[in-house]
Amino acid sequence: MNFGNQKSDVVLEAPLTGTRDVVLETIKINKSFYEPEEFHVLKDLSFQVKRSEFVSIVGKSGCGKSTLLYLISTLDTDYTGEIHINNRKVTGLTQNQLAKFRNEHIGFVFQFHFLLPEFSALKNVMIPAEKLGKYSKSEIEDRAYEKLKWLDMQEFAGKLSSKLSGGQQQRVAIARALINDPTIIMGDEPTGNLDSTNTNIVFDILKDLSKSKGQTIISVTHDEEFASKSDRVIEMKDGEIIKQ
Repeated sequence: MNFGNQKSDVVLEAPLTGTRDVVLETIKINKSFYEPEEFHVLKDLSFQVKRSEFVSIVGKSGCGKSTLLYLISTLDTDYTGEIHINNRKVTGLTQNQLAKFRNEHIGFVFQFHFLLPEFSALKNVMIPAEKLGKYSKSEIEDRAYEKLKWLDMQEFAGKLSSKLSGGQQQRVAIARALINDPTIIMGDEPTGNLDSTNTNIVFDILKDLSKSKGQTIISVTHDEEFASKSDRVIEMKDGEIIKQ
């Protein structure tokens, strides 16, 4: 997407078409791939997510749900339509603006935790806040420790992330996603690499974040049980929303 010579890092604002409680809105989102041949993967998608909602996006492989997640998380800007997050129109912003916006407003939890193995749990959690540059180093360390404590991981703060179990690593990844108090946490199969016990633990953490902390959660998942326990399910088929 060509943004010309626009260089400003000021995040532009635009009102949502919904209510003030809406933290994400998509308006007629379309997305196509062109290799090896043209394929219309997302077709006129319009939906809203409200503050503190826990939403699961489901559908068969190839339906477009992961593609949609990359668009609403601002990682992919090659689409038509509009995306608004937290009362700001993010469609059309420069890559620098989007990077800054993501770091402040979006937390990510992936199927694979992507922790840096040579760093401690605490250091891994601190990284997004260090990039944001909003707090002093001591404040960032305190905030990171508090996030780990909330997830009952404080005793592992100084342990190398590579020495933690899979479930523990995912909890550290959740703490990392929370460090900047994002508007939305977006999950890409956040329990896809966990056993049933740790899947339940991670789900309960996300549910508690939504209910007690007012955190908005949007997660792509193949896990039907996970989806059924969330607040709302958005079901996709062949690039379209068939239920929301």
